[in-house]
Amino acid sequence: MLPVGFLTRLVQARRSLLLCRGCLGPVGAGAEAGLCARCWGGLVPLPEGRCPRCALVHGAEASHGEDAGAGCPEAVAWALGDALWDYHGGRPPLGALLLPGIKQGEAGWRKALLNRLPGVPLPAWAVEVDRVTSAPSALPRRLLRGFDFGAEAAQAVAARLERPFEPLLAKGWRSGRQASRTESERRRLPKRAITLRRGAAPRGRVLLVDDVWTTGTTLLRCAQALLEGGADEVRVLTLFRAL
Repeated sequence: MLPVGFLTRLVQARRSLLLCRGCLGPVGAGAEAGLCARCWGGLVPLPEGRCPRCALVHGAEASHGEDAGAGCPEAVAWALGDALWDYHGGRPPLGALLLPGIKQGEAGWRKALLNRLPGVPLPAWAVEVDRVTSAPSALPRRLLRGFDFGAEAAQAVAARLERPFEPLLAKGWRSGRQASRTESERRRLPKRAITLRRGAAPRGRVLLVDDVWTTGTTLLRCAQALLEGGADEVRVLTLFRAL
């Protein structure tokens, strides 16, 4: 039987040879799912002074008061909006590393990111919602991946808020992936691309959750469908915001 000290040294030696999948440095202590602790430290919050509707810093009006959200550079159809982390935060940019990998089936990153949701601060206004839903993905893509990460994140948020999660929205089969389009193509996403699910009846104040917020066009179409379907108000929360 090998001595415990030898086994410990063997594990430490093996760990020193492993490289982080993000920065390619040694993984070291605190590594998870192949990423070192320094890379996981790239989950950084958005800057202070951001607009309470579009989560961007775009002028003195982007703080509080009746004019909060006035002059947003992107169209909004929700009352309040925010994100948990900066998509390009960290070196390498962690959100830009994690989400494409997760959508390609990286189970370790998916689990690690979902496990962090219970501990991250939520906007104070999140507790005021009546129900939680998620931005939809097309059925063929859900079947191909075997999961819907946006819905999983929304369910985790709903459980934390102790509010019901309801899949209220549907995305057309031929809508395609926003991530594969140019910025101008994303902004031309037609309203008919996202609709209410058959039998869905959004009521009260709805929290719309998605994984990443870039141009905001998908969120806009989702919010419009919810409001036209009967929701009193829509609020938006995403995991990442591209600044």
